[in-house]
Amino acid sequence: MNRRFSWFNATALTLGFVFLYLPMIILMIFSFNASKLVTVWAGFSTRWYGELFRNEAFLDAAWVTLKVALLSSTLATVFGTMAAYVMVRAGRFRGRTLFSGMIYAPLVMPEVITGLSLLLLFIAIGLDRGVMTIVLAHTTFSMCYVSVVVSSRLVTFDQSLEEAALDLGCTPFDAFRSVTLPIIAPAVISGWLLAFTLSLDDLVIASFTAGPASTTLPMKIFSSVRLGLSPEINALSTILIGIVTVGVISASLLSKRAVARQRAEEQAAVRA
Repeated sequence: MNRRFSWFNATALTLGFVFLYLPMIILMIFSFNASKLVTVWAGFSTRWYGELFRNEAFLDAAWVTLKVALLSSTLATVFGTMAAYVMVRAGRFRGRTLFSGMIYAPLVMPEVITGLSLLLLFIAIGLDRGVMTIVLAHTTFSMCYVSVVVSSRLVTFDQSLEEAALDLGCTPFDAFRSVTLPIIAPAVISGWLLAFTLSLDDLVIASFTAGPASTTLPMKIFSSVRLGLSPEINALSTILIGIVTVGVISASLLSKRAVARQRAEEQAAVRA
């Protein structure tokens, strides 16, 4: 059924994009404002980018955030992929309902409850709060998102490819490494990017599990905004928007190339 692109659809789409992206565009424009007042335009200047890169507090918080995001997203991808493989391939086993419930619980659990429970856990086991506790907390709540993404790909995966690899002499691990993992790689990469974004953006859980010397960038921005808006925050937000944009475009291109390569290999196998 063909649907014509009406003026109503165009207007609704335009308003939606304006609502989503106009505040970001305004923020990016005012990051080049020469005035100390973030709402008064006083000419074009890049002075606040220089001030930002001379602000050691922001730089230290950015380094902590990047380190936590890289470690937690990698761990979440490994554990989330393993959990998805068990849920899809293991079939019915004792404790499956409890296992799946524990995996998916962070999806619906309020972040305040998750952060408080993890804080009490770390205190009970005598673990000092710092970068490692933030990594453990972010891994805990982001691995469920990875598990959902990867399991949705494994459900539609053709198991006959694994069976063919096993018939040709591969061990189960070799079959997974050589056949399964390359095919589900786009889903694994998507899960890693989702976990990385969640860790990069988290404020509530990090506030509960961070120590005095492990302030993340969202925590630093939130504390700075409470004392008043600063043009440095506009510059920092613009840099983050640029990094996220480049990351999304790169991931999209990599996923398209992986899908195209997979289709080419499947067509070559069919012709052979």
